[in-house]
Amino acid sequence: MSPKKNTNNRLNTPVLVEGVRTPFLRSNGAYTSLMSHDLGRHAVSGLLSKTGVPAEEIGLLTMGTVIFDPRAPNVAREISLGAGIPQDIPAFTVTMACISANVAATNATDAIRLGNVELAIAGGTDTCSDPPIRLSKNLRQALVKTQKAKGPADYFKILSALGPKDILPDIPAATEFSTGLTMGQSCERAAKAWGVTREETDAYAAMSHQRAVAAWKEGVYADEVVTVHVPPSFKSVIEDNGPRGDTTPETLAKLRPAFDRQFGVSTAGNSSFLTDGATAVLFASENKAISLGLKPKAIVVDQVYTGADPLEELLMGPAMSIPKLLQRNNLKVDDIDVWEIHEAFAAQMVFNLKCLASKDFAENRLGMDAPVGEIPLDKLNVWGGSLSLGHPFGATGGRLLNTAARRLQENGGRYAVVSGCAAGGQGSAILLKHPEA
Repeated sequence: MSPKKNTNNRLNTPVLVEGVRTPFLRSNGAYTSLMSHDLGRHAVSGLLSKTGVPAEEIGLLTMGTVIFDPRAPNVAREISLGAGIPQDIPAFTVTMACISANVAATNATDAIRLGNVELAIAGGTDTCSDPPIRLSKNLRQALVKTQKAKGPADYFKILSALGPKDILPDIPAATEFSTGLTMGQSCERAAKAWGVTREETDAYAAMSHQRAVAAWKEGVYADEVVTVHVPPSFKSVIEDNGPRGDTTPETLAKLRPAFDRQFGVSTAGNSSFLTDGATAVLFASENKAISLGLKPKAIVVDQVYTGADPLEELLMGPAMSIPKLLQRNNLKVDDIDVWEIHEAFAAQMVFNLKCLASKDFAENRLGMDAPVGEIPLDKLNVWGGSLSLGHPFGATGGRLLNTAARRLQENGGRYAVVSGCAAGGQGSAILLKHPEA
């Protein structure tokens, strides 16, 4: 595909046109029989149907994922073909842990900004209901050796070297490769360092659930969430099953800590849960959107990706990336009308907000003269977040971006910031602007 060179900068301005998602479901539920590509296909098909954009107009499809299925390693390509996008349109998969869909989106918008494509779909998909479980390393190596065996004696010699533990499955653990700690354990380390209390975490988690429940009752998600018909009975799944209207600080206070059972603040109730789901977002050059009669929801202005110490700063992605994004665009916290930040844990949200307001953190960790400041809670995740709506690892960024753009349209704000943390101590911050602001 030859790049299309334009002399008018506005022709290549990337805009967010529309986004959809499947219902986000707690894992091992109604989506158990589906693969990641099934969920992604539903999201992309729903997006094309909602926008009315012909599939042949799409120039690129890119999707984020975290739990790779060995049967479909480039899940974006399978999604593209399954959704009816012409086979000559390229599709690729990206991964950056919980901000994978953010990376997919900015890959798409960069391609638009460069003039390589005019329309692109980006999002993400993941299912925790059917993770790839491997054989042990010793058993895998033994099976490879049997391919050269010449008889029963050779088979016996190879297999007799295996011990009882070698036949046990190798179940993937949710630990950091570099530190050996789970994300929950790392969250507890930072929570202690920043003096996060159990009361703060439970209060934040309860707020997330109450906001998500209210948003569903008010019809906020009715037009965004596409129905999934799950075979073989083709039962219709129409809404998330994570938000709980009975969640309060008092009910959460009854739960035991999950990662540090003696002194911890994170529980099953104030941490994001394993979730299955997919998102799909349509991006376009501003000129192409206008030519197709599409009304952009937001302009994608800029993005920042950061890395930090995976031991002590694993979940501080927002605190690392947001200050750099604002500084680079000469903006202050008061200039931002909409904040959408990924909620991995309630404690993670609390200590990131504390970091952003800390003069000491700004000066001694970021080398900045002043902190970002306090993000007002009435501008942050007002329709609920990952703690309540759910967190399909590779898909969440698509939800955050579409929600931020929709909120800009609803309240007439000028700027929105989408941010998240990710495994490996990484972070992302993306700046959106209202097209008419």
